[in-house]
Order: sequence, then structure tokens, then C-alpha cells
Amino acid sequence: MKTRITEMLGIEYPIIQGGMAWVAEHNLAAAVSEAGGLGLIGGASAPGEVVREEIRKAKELTKKPFGVNVMLMSPHADDVAKVVVEEGVKVVTTGAGNPAKYMKMWKEAGIIVIPVVASVALAKLMERGGADAVVAEGTESGGHIGEATTMTLVPQVVDAVSIPVIAAGGIADGRGIAAAFMLGAEAVQIGTRFVVSKESIVHENYKQRIIKAKDIDSAVTGRSHGHPVRCLRNQMTREYNRLEAEGKSFEELEYLTLGSLRKAVMEGDVTNGTVMAGQIAGMITKEQTCKEMIEEMMNQAETLLGRK
Repeated sequence: MKTRITEMLGIEYPIIQGGMAWVAEHNLAAAVSEAGGLGLIGGASAPGEVVREEIRKAKELTKKPFGVNVMLMSPHADDVAKVVVEEGVKVVTTGAGNPAKYMKMWKEAGIIVIPVVASVALAKLMERGGADAVVAEGTESGGHIGEATTMTLVPQVVDAVSIPVIAAGGIADGRGIAAAFMLGAEAVQIGTRFVVSKESIVHENYKQRIIKAKDIDSAVTGRSHGHPVRCLRNQMTREYNRLEAEGKSFEELEYLTLGSLRKAVMEGDVTNGTVMAGQIAGMITKEQTCKEMIEEMMNQAETLLGRK
């Protein structure tokens, strides 16, 4: 399935793995790239040297293209922005802000820049700023979210910009990929399904929580202070929402979640940790290799789109 995105990135399938904090490390990124998609290392709030180490480890596992997601709100964003240049990374996706201040440096280094956007206005701004493509991410996705759904956001972004659009949020099988293509996207970004892949280093408890999730298990915390985060319901989300309803300050609420994603991913505390996952979690029922996932999804998508 050739699109402007597969040609631009030099990948076999129009599938990009989300740059999820604590989850998207070198093993997962390399496995997705080896399987024909584009793997991403999630920079999250990690220091530049940690990201450098991850990039070097991924290069040992794959010769195929992979990228780094730079979280612009990170205190280490400036360092990570330089590290991707120094390490010869080919693709950068960005989240939580505007990457304008790094654009010149990245473009001069020949890096393909793909910001994640949650609105048409931001997509247009990114195109004017020199972005090569954008990820239009709907509110169905896990982690930090915007308001618009994937179904409404993607076609509006496609109509507003001339650069290729990648759809994200609520996509976990071939039906979702086919639907995204019908909306005008030229690739998809998938996060939650890859969390339960065999190559994912996520704690087994976290994987099982996603596999056993029901359609109604998705919860959003932090709406009142403008930093909504989607995860699976547990003791932590109930406590957070109770305190939020009581009007507690952003600082008090943030203290509750300090280190909670790491607690869930690394230690397997799915009761008090933050189990970030998209609304699609209820549809994910099994652990597979990244290769099995990608091939299964692409076969289904190609059949639905009449390409088989």
C-alpha cells in the first residue's frame, strides 16, 4: 500500500507506532520498523543522553528507518532536539507544543518533521512552519488528548493542508486503517495495540489490563485544568476525579500522578499507577509480535479497500 508517507519514510506499510512515554523504547521501535512500519522512540521527559542511548540500541537491532518522538514540554527538549541531529535520526514526531524553534536545525540536517496536532489551526501552522506531514490525533487516543474525535478531525485537517496526514486515535485493526484512508489519511499511528506486543517491555499486569479491558473502561482525568489524560479506570483515576470535582489545584492533582505512569509500566501497579490506553483498548484481545499485528491489520485493510 504505497502512499506519500510510505515513500517519504521509506517504509513498507503506512503504519507508525506511537511515541508513548516509558513504553516506546528501542526494543519496540526496532520491532515495528523490522516488521515494515515506522517505529518510534518516545523521548518523553528523558534526558538527552538517555535518548541517545536508546537511539544507538535501536540501530543495533534494525537497519530500517525509525524515528524519535520529541515531547516539547520536556525540560530536556532542547537537548533531545540536538541529540536526534547528532545521531542521524531520519524522522522526528513532536507532541505537546510547536517545534518552530528546532525547525531550521532539523531541516538543515535533512530530518523529516511530523508534528502531532489536535486541531486544524495547529495543522495549518505546522504546514506553514515547514512540517513534512502531520499526525491528526483524535480524542480517542491514550495519554494527553484534544477534544475532536478522529472521525471529525482527520477529514477537516486533510481538507486544510496539502501535506500528508496521518490518522491517530482509536485505530487498532484493519477496519480502522481502512476508515482512516477513506477520511483522506495516508497512514495511521497506532499506540495501544503495540503496548501488548510480545516485544513491548511493559509489565505483564499492564498488558493484561488492556487485554481484559471493556469498552467502558476508558477514563479521562484533568479536564478541568486543561490537561486531559486518557487512561483505564482504576483506584487512581477515581481518586483523581474525586479530588478534581472538589476543586483541588492543578499542583495537588499532579502530585497524585507523579511517577504513576512509570509505576504502572515498569512495576505493574495497575491499581495506583496510570494505565494510559486509548478507547480502543476494549477491542484488543491478544498478545502478538509486532510483525503478526501489522500483517493481520494490513491484510484486513487491503481486503476492505478492495486492493486484494
